[in-house]
Amino acid sequence: MPLCLWWDGLSRPREAEEEGGKAVYARVSIFEGSPDQMDEALRQVREVVLPQAKQDEGFKGLIALGDRQSGKTLGITLWESEEAMRASEEDANRLRSESAEAGGQQIAGVERYEVGLFEVES
Repeated sequence: MPLCLWWDGLSRPREAEEEGGKAVYARVSIFEGSPDQMDEALRQVREVVLPQAKQDEGFKGLIALGDRQSGKTLGITLWESEEAMRASEEDANRLRSESAEAGGQQIAGVERYEVGLFEVES
């Protein structure tokens, strides 16, 4: 069943209770590097970051996005609560640094969001 939230005006999201939805939080890690290193960066995420992130309480998923033209990548981790996301900061900082080094990238930024809409078909 898809998870779906919607915004109620400019206030916090109203949960789609009839759909089984609830708030989800995301941390976006932004990396910049050579396009030639993208495969190595994605391998690091698949083999190291994802297994370790799965051990953090409240972890719900990971999305890795990459631009093969510019070499920019985004690592988006999803969390069941803001508290879970904040509690994972120390691990996330370590994994982010290790990933940047392994993939020959620079950390360009880290941003945190409350997810306004998230729908995935199973």
